[in-house]
Amino acid sequence: MGLFNKLFGKNKTYSKPQEPEHAVIVHFRYEMDSLEPLYQLEDTLEKHINKEGVGEFDGHELAMHNNDNCFYMYGANAEILFKAVKPILEKSNFMKGAVAKLRFGPPEEGVKELEVKL
Repeated sequence: MGLFNKLFGKNKTYSKPQEPEHAVIVHFRYEMDSLEPLYQLEDTLEKHINKEGVGEFDGHELAMHNNDNCFYMYGANAEILFKAVKPILEKSNFMKGAVAKLRFGPPEEGVKELEVKL
């Protein structure tokens, strides 16, 4: 048996089992001059998602005219992930009227999606 096999084992796999890539993508308007509230909400969401173990916060995308901005979150179950973040989103003034798209599977044709207005 070689050195690497002794250290790491012969047939071990180190990749995570593939889970369905569900998503929660929140589309919102952002009309504030400062980005600080956006970054504070992003930080709160990321910490809460990690603490609850329901997925990951992947970041945001801001449009030049602030009319189609997005937060991206992914996990094994879009419904559980959304239930975890919904109360936090609803507390934010700039999330009023936002639309969360819950995608129940990978980003491909025919995957079930649900839109929820905040």
